[in-house]
Amino acid sequence: MKYLIVGLGNKGEEYTETRHNVGFKVAEKIAETIEAPFKSSNFGLLAEGKYKGRKVFILKPDTYMNLSGNAVKFWMQKENIPLENLMIVTDDLSLPFGTLRMKMKGSDAGHNGLKSIQEQLQTQNYPRLRFGISAEFSEGKQVDYVLGKWEGEEKEKLPERIEKSSKACLSFVFAGIQNAMTSFNGK
Repeated sequence: MKYLIVGLGNKGEEYTETRHNVGFKVAEKIAETIEAPFKSSNFGLLAEGKYKGRKVFILKPDTYMNLSGNAVKFWMQKENIPLENLMIVTDDLSLPFGTLRMKMKGSDAGHNGLKSIQEQLQTQNYPRLRFGISAEFSEGKQVDYVLGKWEGEEKEKLPERIEKSSKACLSFVFAGIQNAMTSFNGK
């Protein structure tokens, strides 16, 4: 059985430590956990490894956020990965910082990465893990906030939350979406 875990983010040094790149951070933690190094490949950096007997591909698209769907579609087709074995990891403004919400399907909620994936896959019915980044910004400052760097208490708690997100994704691979949702949602 094959799985594709895609951490959403933007390529480039200037984005590395931003809230919008938390998907990349989770992808990196998963790859580290299963000892799968990233290599440059089509549409981004790809790590390939095994987790409890299951083949796992971890992708950090280099398409920028609003074209993430191109990378997802390419790798799903290339590796013949079914929709239910796809996990998208993304930031979410509507959740308090560090809150995890795994879902089997859902809308893009205005997120350009999810919008692109939905357009390319022609469905909203794919698993995703939303990582809460909260919405601590004043009117008109959303872009500055999501592309801003983690600060203070967030920065302090981030490693533990990334670790928890990584475990949630690996639970999805091994135990399925329902078990992962029960174990990690809201935690």
